[in-house]
Amino acid sequence: MKLINPLAIVVLLLLFASCNTESKKITDTTDYNSYLEITENEMLQLVKEDLKFWEKKYEKEPNQFPYLSKIAASQSQIFAKTGRIEALIEAEKNLIEANELSHYKKVSYLRALSRNYISQHRFKDALALLKKAETIGEGLKSSQKMLFDVHLELGNYQLAKQYLNEIIDTSDFDYLIRLSKWSDHRGNLEAAIKYMEQARVIAEASNIPSTKQWVYTNLADYYGHAGNVKASYNHYLKALELNPEDAYAKKGIAWIVYSYEKNPDEALRILNAVTKTHRAPDYHLLKVEIAEYKGDSNLKDSEIKLYKAAINNTLYGAMYNKHNALMYAEDSKQTVKALKLANTEIDNRPTPQSYNLLAWTYYNQGDVKDALKVMENHVVGKTFEPEALFHLAHIYKANGKWDEVKKLKKELLESAFELGPMAAQKVQKL
Repeated sequence: MKLINPLAIVVLLLLFASCNTESKKITDTTDYNSYLEITENEMLQLVKEDLKFWEKKYEKEPNQFPYLSKIAASQSQIFAKTGRIEALIEAEKNLIEANELSHYKKVSYLRALSRNYISQHRFKDALALLKKAETIGEGLKSSQKMLFDVHLELGNYQLAKQYLNEIIDTSDFDYLIRLSKWSDHRGNLEAAIKYMEQARVIAEASNIPSTKQWVYTNLADYYGHAGNVKASYNHYLKALELNPEDAYAKKGIAWIVYSYEKNPDEALRILNAVTKTHRAPDYHLLKVEIAEYKGDSNLKDSEIKLYKAAINNTLYGAMYNKHNALMYAEDSKQTVKALKLANTEIDNRPTPQSYNLLAWTYYNQGDVKDALKVMENHVVGKTFEPEALFHLAHIYKANGKWDEVKKLKKELLESAFELGPMAAQKVQKL
């Protein structure tokens, strides 16, 4: 019998490891490095010039309140491009003034202020304005589309479905993206992707850069959820080709580099470039997770401090309640704060995701039976988000429901990319 050379075995194992590593590498720094270089943001500069133009016009003609809507539109774009919450709040003030001067009877102003409130996570305020717009009746389809959006955010799923049925038109981009969103909510990711791909065809035919950019990043998210990480990466790059300053697309690439390729240093390099020009606090939380994965306690503490300093700005209102509740829930000294925030979120929007926050807080307090009760009454079968299922698996385990844990573990391992390496490690230990 011929013996196998031990050296040959070593070589084969090294080759296998090399091939395995290669298969995990889908990004290339040459694809996106140019987008990380800090240059003068031409698009932002144009928006700022537009803002100054309308401000001067309004200063000269203060009776022309339609100028307020133009000013607010520019301020909203500044918020989108920089994450500066002050710009969003200034836009709100101008839209309130425009609505007051038009006696809340102009639907375009009502919808504009509603969009602002949606960005602030003030969904009930947005709903009140949209109901007024619906009653007035002008541009009814546009109001109905936004009513679908808000009812979905509020957890009013039956009403959301009714409004979706009111706007059926398979040739309409706005309908298709909402049908996609509805499919995702129902846990049908395959359908969500199909409808978003149909919307992409329409967007590319219209050739409006902002519309294409939006659909590319949303498709990138869906592809990532479905495990098609290469397609996800390519679509983030498509978005960056249209707008090199797209912070969301860069964050998406950073997640791929971190979660899929397990390259935390490169992910941090991307995020550090983004946060030089974009201020959204949640970027710090992603850095916190990556620092924890690296075992870098100094960076973790530093980013937590930066996050807390950012959210001390009261202008953020309820926008970071979810993030804060999750952070406080896992800190034994802060669970009372977490409980308060979880209940606030349930009051604001009684969705399965909000009840998940409450259940997770109970679990971390040691109230595992209460946690299970909340999950079974308000979360199980009502959401398919991996984060909620991750929490549910831990709560099942604490209550000795081992068959349920086993089923969820398999599902969660399939969502390892979306959950991230830290959560995936915890899933393995379930």
